[in-house]
Amino acid sequence: MDADDIKYMEMALREAEKAADDGEVPTGCVIVDAEGRILGRAHNQTEGLADATAHAEMLALSAAFNAKGNWRLIGTTLYVTKEPCPMCAGAIVLARPDRVVWGVSDPKRGGSTVFDILRHPGMNHHPEIVSGILEERCKAVLIDFFKKRRADQ
Repeated sequence: MDADDIKYMEMALREAEKAADDGEVPTGCVIVDAEGRILGRAHNQTEGLADATAHAEMLALSAAFNAKGNWRLIGTTLYVTKEPCPMCAGAIVLARPDRVVWGVSDPKRGGSTVFDILRHPGMNHHPEIVSGILEERCKAVLIDFFKKRRADQ
């Protein structure tokens, strides 16, 4: 495991914890350029913003576009605690980061493992995919959140 991948996934986990504290599904995302500069970071805010598209990846992508002054994120890596959904995977392909790194895969709704969007031959960009970085910690945040949510109902 690459030390930088661990470092930035830990930042994404801190974002996921913010989401959980706000009652949001705990997913966090950080986008980093080749020099290690954070271009965007975010956590899920779908409930708080009443916006189905306010996923961590979408918000972090918007921040990164603004920071870079360009919608093409060539030379960047996107870190996210949970595998991107199909919507986010599509946006990621359009944004063109070099790498997508996630902690825990989503075997039911994953934009890559289920729908193969990041690797689909019809897509114009295919980022390198790295999965399983801090997987147990990323999974634990999700499990704890949903256990608590079920107990509160």
